[in-house]
Amino acid sequence: MTPNAASAAGSELTIQAADDTYISSTRTSTVFGSEEKLAVGKIGKETKTALLKFTVPAGTKIKSATLFLTPENKPSGKLTVSRVVSDSWTEAKTTGANAPKLGPAIASVTPYPTDTRVGFNLNAEITGSGTYSLALSSALTDGAVRFQSAENKAGGGPKLIITTTDTENCVTGAKLVPSCGVLWGGAAGGFTSNPRDAEHKNWEKLSGRTATIFHTYHKGDEAFPTKAEIAMTNDPANPRVLLLNWKIAYGSTWAKVAKGEQDARIDAFAKRIKAYDKPVFLALHHEPENDVKATAGSGWEAKDYAAMYRHTIERLRKQGADNVVNVMAYMGNEKWMAQSWWKDLYPGDDVVDWIGLDSYVSVEKGYYHYGTFADLLDRKPTGGGTGFYEWATTKHKNKPIMVAEWGGYHRIGKNTDKSAVYNSVVPELTKRPAIKAIVHFDTKNDDEGDRDISIDSTPAGLASFKKLAANPIFNVKLK
Repeated sequence: MTPNAASAAGSELTIQAADDTYISSTRTSTVFGSEEKLAVGKIGKETKTALLKFTVPAGTKIKSATLFLTPENKPSGKLTVSRVVSDSWTEAKTTGANAPKLGPAIASVTPYPTDTRVGFNLNAEITGSGTYSLALSSALTDGAVRFQSAENKAGGGPKLIITTTDTENCVTGAKLVPSCGVLWGGAAGGFTSNPRDAEHKNWEKLSGRTATIFHTYHKGDEAFPTKAEIAMTNDPANPRVLLLNWKIAYGSTWAKVAKGEQDARIDAFAKRIKAYDKPVFLALHHEPENDVKATAGSGWEAKDYAAMYRHTIERLRKQGADNVVNVMAYMGNEKWMAQSWWKDLYPGDDVVDWIGLDSYVSVEKGYYHYGTFADLLDRKPTGGGTGFYEWATTKHKNKPIMVAEWGGYHRIGKNTDKSAVYNSVVPELTKRPAIKAIVHFDTKNDDEGDRDISIDSTPAGLASFKKLAANPIFNVKLK
């Protein structure tokens, strides 16, 4: 599959095809998805039809939508775009034999032979976010019109050009879910003794954007939000919301918390957070997979975590701490996802507001978890199974997803350009409308002492990250 890519400039959004191919009425077992052309029309007894799929980012407010195709030969005859009744097809597997059925025609044009670009007005069809599958056919009975596919090296593949309303209209609503766009966040200064607020501000200057989500970490009886954290959210020039990460069972166990033995901690936090009186994200014991002890009675079984989570959230709600928006933050590592108890960690949709993921990729080819932004979202359990994003969006369809920690890393001293990771973020976000927030974790030295997850380890990487940070998709206002 060719990755879906999007770029925004002002009020215009350009979306490349997530999948594109063509099918033949006579060569019904042949897959054409990797070819550099899309052919439509009739040659002898063979009829060719092109299939296109686009994903419009969540929350996109559309004024107009136009499909553009770049011809390889002189276009002629009437060209028609029809709706496709299913989005389940892929370019890698679709043939004339298994192709989805076509729906009604939605647009048509008769191009001039001199046209170097052919456009179709899809205003009536594409009116909001989501996946759209389209078919292109030709009235020609004595030849075929060829268009450049997304795989074409000339770069003239199918494009959906959308005119949007002002991205400044994207605002957070109930449970801090943005009406459109994606919340942008950061956690800087990790595994150092440096003040997190100062590190966060420095990271914002380096990246060129205010990190709306300010991610901090606490445990046990620590009193938080701290004065410094509160001050960070009182800066009108740089609006921020806290993501408070709390290992509530520190010095205890999940089972004991679930039984009420740490209710004094919960009540003390409830009192502080109610007095704070602003919405906050709260992640309870992020990455619990790492701490599970699957021995019966250990107090650290997966079921104990779920019980701890449920007890804490229900008690906070009873205490009236209704400004707390909780995030269930998984690690999503293959070895943990393959465990029989992995699903048992989830405490239930009624006590989870957001589903979070902490995941990283290597930029060193051949090194552990080498890949791009898609790879950290789609890792499958060891031995096979459903990847994290698919699991979250199918098992918990109505939950917004936060990538609560992410980054690209290389081994310390082996500085490698991270641009490929950063450049892949927005294209993936446009394909994955359930992701409503991403929070970069930045450190020169991770907890294992051998990985650099900073954005400025190379000049090229920093330039790419600043370009990512500047993307209008992150223009979300806190309300």
